[in-house]
Amino acid sequence: MNEKGTARVEAFSDGVFAIAITLLVLDLKVPTETFTGAHALLRELVSVHFLLNYLSFFLSFVSILVMWVNHHRIFTLVQRVDDAFLYWNGLLLLFVTFVPFPTSLLASQLGTDAGKGAAAMYAATALMIALAFTVLWRHAIRDARLLAPDTEAEVKELSRQYRFGPVAYLIALGLAYFSAYASVGLCLFLVVAFAFRGFLGRK
Repeated sequence: MNEKGTARVEAFSDGVFAIAITLLVLDLKVPTETFTGAHALLRELVSVHFLLNYLSFFLSFVSILVMWVNHHRIFTLVQRVDDAFLYWNGLLLLFVTFVPFPTSLLASQLGTDAGKGAAAMYAATALMIALAFTVLWRHAIRDARLLAPDTEAEVKELSRQYRFGPVAYLIALGLAYFSAYASVGLCLFLVVAFAFRGFLGRK
C-alpha cells in the first residue's frame, strides 16, 4: 500500500480513538434524587462515590489520549502498511474500544470489596493493549519493510519502550490481588511515563 493507504488507516484509527474517549463521559451520571438545602447537591458531587467516578474518568481519558499519541508516533515512523498490519491495528483498536467497560466497572466498585477485581480487569485491559501495541510494532519493524528511511535511532528507542510496557502492566495486574489502589496507581504512573516524548529519547 502507498502513503495514501497509510493516511486512511490513521484517519480511521483516530475516529475509533475519538469515539472511545467520548464514551467515557457516559459513566458520569447526573444525580436523579431531589436535594434539599443550599449545599446538598454540592456535598453529593464531592462525595467519595463521585470522586471515584472522577478519578476513573480522568485516568481512562488520559490513558486513551496517551495511547492515541503513541499510535501517532508509530505512524510517524511507518510509511506503508500491509494486510497483516491492518489486522494487528484492528486488534489494538478492539481493546481501545473496550476501555469504557473496565472504567465503568472501576468507578462503581473501587472502594468496595469487589474493588480488587475491578482493578484487575482494568489492569488486564491495559496489559492487552500494551501487548497489542507491541505486536503491531514488531510487525512494522520486521525487516524494516514498512518503516520510513533514516529512523533507526527512534525505532530503537520505541522498541525499548514496548519491551518495558507489557511487563509493567503485568505487575499492575498482580498488584490488584493485594491492593486495588496500588494497581490503579501503577497504571496511572505508567500513563504519565509513556506520555512524555523524552521517555522515547526523542528531541
